[in-house]
Amino acid sequence: MNSTPPAAPHSPFDWIGEQAAARAAAGLRRELRPRPADSALLDLAGNDYLGLSRHPEVTRAGADACLRWGAGATGSRLVTGSTALHAELEAEIADFTGFEAALVMASGYAANLAAVTALTGPGSLLVSDAANHASLIDGCRLSRARTEVVPHADTDAVRKALAGHTGPALFVSDSVFSVDGDAAPLAGLAAAARDHGAALLVDDAHGLGVLGDGGRGAPHAAGLAGAPDVVCTATLSKALGAQGGVVLGPAAVIDHLVNAARTFIFDTGLAPAAAGAALGALRLLRREPDRAGRALAAARTFHRLLTAAGLDATAPDACVVSVRAPSPAAAVTWAAAVRSAGLSVGCFRPPSVPDGISRLRITANAALTDARIAAAVATIVATAPEQSPVASAPRGAR
Repeated sequence: MNSTPPAAPHSPFDWIGEQAAARAAAGLRRELRPRPADSALLDLAGNDYLGLSRHPEVTRAGADACLRWGAGATGSRLVTGSTALHAELEAEIADFTGFEAALVMASGYAANLAAVTALTGPGSLLVSDAANHASLIDGCRLSRARTEVVPHADTDAVRKALAGHTGPALFVSDSVFSVDGDAAPLAGLAAAARDHGAALLVDDAHGLGVLGDGGRGAPHAAGLAGAPDVVCTATLSKALGAQGGVVLGPAAVIDHLVNAARTFIFDTGLAPAAAGAALGALRLLRREPDRAGRALAAARTFHRLLTAAGLDATAPDACVVSVRAPSPAAAVTWAAAVRSAGLSVGCFRPPSVPDGISRLRITANAALTDARIAAAVATIVATAPEQSPVASAPRGAR
């Protein structure tokens, strides 16, 4: 009689365990950490740049919209998901940013996928900055267009990539890059694109509400808002403190997206509460444009104090300041120590940063006082790992 126990059945997901073990060994394992509704931590990790996500006027606008329109949009925007509230938000955000028209979607990620895939295709050329956000990268992959990735913020490289191409072409770039917080040279990039008959798509997720006159965004600051060859995407979940995404551009482009963008056509519309909250935040920002300046000043103060203490921090062009760590493991340990001391900061490691440089990512907001910034910097400096490098890290990392 055979007493050998039967072999354990093979699972088609055995490879997942192998990858999990490799991530753990490299110190790259990620995990969810649900936060409570009220936390004693000072939030320097979220993107609530203007301090509006809990502003009573914004939360009331969201609650009122939910009570009036319902908890959900109930369908795609082309079926039952478009409400008068969505149209109102689109009209006001287009007017605020200086674009002809706008189209609101369920997320900034969906907005980028919509814009990139619907404005390109087989026979098109896509030129993409090497540090672009993952949503732009995924849009390029899904577009079926020929894609050339160019060095970060390199106008000459954009010109070279576009030279000789005779069909439709689109250059895509973040306005402010999410890891190091540096801004793209939009005016020069637009000129490079125009010289070769290409359009420009700018993801202004980290610029809307912060840059430009009263927070009107990076394209507005660069004199590009409303141009016939410029399209802008943004999220409603950062400076506006709500949820959702938007594409802004010429009316003909927006009409084309309604008819061709799959992440618009086949996705449920943005929930009314999010649309109402975003509209409330936008109206508040119009009345209080100094919020943008306060957020930028807070970021500059962080950078000044961190560098004065000997840490390698990037100079912010908007509200993001990153501080270099000597290794992924050191970054994790540092972020945990900072958290234990009462601060929540971002921790960016490979593969999210393909340049291999791990960082703590600090986001400034308009509600921070100089005293709170100084106390936060003191905590970050006191918990910094030994032998933290001081040489400047390359800008851009996505």
